[in-house]
Amino acid sequence: MNSHIRNFCIIAHIDHGKSTLADRFLEITGTIQKREMRNQMLDQMDLERERGITIKLQPVTMQWQGYQFNLIDTPGHVDFTYEVSRSLQAVEGAILLVDASQGVQAQTIANLELAREHNLTIIPVINKIDLPAANLNEVMAELSDLLKINPTEIYKVSAKSGQGVAELLNAVVKNVPPPPLTANSATRGLIFDSNYNDYRGVVTSVRLIDGQITAGEKFIFLGSGAVGEILEVGIYTPKMQPAAKLTAGQIGYVVTGLKNIRQARVGDTISTLPVAGAALPGYREVKPMVFAGFYPGLGHEAGHLREALDKLRLNDASLTYEGEHSAALGFGFRCGFLGLLHLDIIRERLKREYNVEVIVTTPSVAYEVLNQQNHLQIARGALELPSPDRIKKISEPIVKADIVTPIKYLGNLIKITQEYRGLYLNTSYLGQASAGGRAILHYELPLSAILVDFYDQIKSASAGYASLNYEFAKYQPCDIERLDIMVADEVVEPLATIVYSDEAYRRARHIIHRLKDLLPRQLFEVKIQAKLGGRIIAAERIPALRKDVTAKLYGGDVTRKRKLLEKQKAGKKRMRLQGRLAIPPTAYLALISRQD
Repeated sequence: MNSHIRNFCIIAHIDHGKSTLADRFLEITGTIQKREMRNQMLDQMDLERERGITIKLQPVTMQWQGYQFNLIDTPGHVDFTYEVSRSLQAVEGAILLVDASQGVQAQTIANLELAREHNLTIIPVINKIDLPAANLNEVMAELSDLLKINPTEIYKVSAKSGQGVAELLNAVVKNVPPPPLTANSATRGLIFDSNYNDYRGVVTSVRLIDGQITAGEKFIFLGSGAVGEILEVGIYTPKMQPAAKLTAGQIGYVVTGLKNIRQARVGDTISTLPVAGAALPGYREVKPMVFAGFYPGLGHEAGHLREALDKLRLNDASLTYEGEHSAALGFGFRCGFLGLLHLDIIRERLKREYNVEVIVTTPSVAYEVLNQQNHLQIARGALELPSPDRIKKISEPIVKADIVTPIKYLGNLIKITQEYRGLYLNTSYLGQASAGGRAILHYELPLSAILVDFYDQIKSASAGYASLNYEFAKYQPCDIERLDIMVADEVVEPLATIVYSDEAYRRARHIIHRLKDLLPRQLFEVKIQAKLGGRIIAAERIPALRKDVTAKLYGGDVTRKRKLLEKQKAGKKRMRLQGRLAIPPTAYLALISRQD
């Protein structure tokens, strides 16, 4: 019977106390002894502890008063929303956590909508009630208004001290339904996460829907068709603890022994042989929002980088990549991410977990290009953009952005959002629309416009109080062009970039000036030009080095000196027409790195 099982997760905005609440659950249920406790117990990566954020979902099984709790701790940042959505599909309930001092934030609303899409039972909780800055009445009003519930239905806890946490566990027992029983006799389990172990192969995290799984049974992945023998099953405590079996409704792990990483993927269905069940719906395929080139610091490490990306892809289903070649940097990969923080985390994980240093090129977005023959293609970078005469229409990705802010900062944020090409939709309010209340600005923005520093700008304009959430909305026609850079009359392809037509001149001047400072001087004059379509819109010249060809003259007629100078002048003219300039890698990196 599974009536004693409760599967739930914790969802919240970043820094609202999810991991700390999970720590108290572990402590109160006795899953972890007090002497073994440490902060952020479910954050397994050093990177998570250092940055103070949850990056990966983490399941754990707890026993308390005759009930089995299967909890999944989830990230709070917008770039890891896919981790949250996968977690929600494996549970029946969600604790919606809100900070008593900060109130409802952008990711609070976004995660709530995700939970409602999966028809989960929502348990509203206000955390950090013991903070001096806690504004309990106002936050309760915001949360009750958001959920359309009575304020008395909201639970109040302090995850740090443990106040109210035992009552919250009782609320989970009372409100979250047990896993539903099905009439399906075949074994089926949803794979919601996976990782690779050098000795044991692919290890999958599974929510078992029907039947049971034991070690030694033959399994099949219904999506990829991979088959094998189960080496071990068990639960997370949060360490991997072997068990005799996993039954319907439980969350645990299955060690498959598979060495071919590409045969295992998140969202697949695991079943047992000889009688396999029908595949579960799985997950919607995630679409990357941001693209950047990853190149190994050392050229011969390209194979090592591919292997590392393969293993990271198994553990992070939102990462995509494909091979590409750069004249400046050699062989690398065009990688797709959900945002810039996601990109930064992947870069850091490659360095720490696989000892691969990578060079990251300027992030870009994917444009839809309709050519004159009405064929649609995707351009993820300037080099993939066809010539203007072959383009009928170009469309860029537009995101729907929600900015939650105190009302007194509305003017500042509206001004900044318009500078970033934002289209105003409407404004809604949390609680009472008073001067001390908070509002939600709803905008449509080009994804490319908010890639670099938009988040920093809104934080600065709101004294740190505003929060941002965005999601892909649509593709919309735009006026962009490819900007080519020419050095010594030759187009340098790796330096090509995509620009808005009305910003092309400013961007061209910036690149030209940077190149003038970065390129070494030659014995001949070097022209640097920015070309848009068929016309030059910006240019600079690097003057030639002057070599004193008359230094060895020790006398004689002045015509000897003049003859040498004329010969040098003719040589420089010839070199200017025929000379080729090898651009040093340092100049490439300074221009195309994302730190620019």
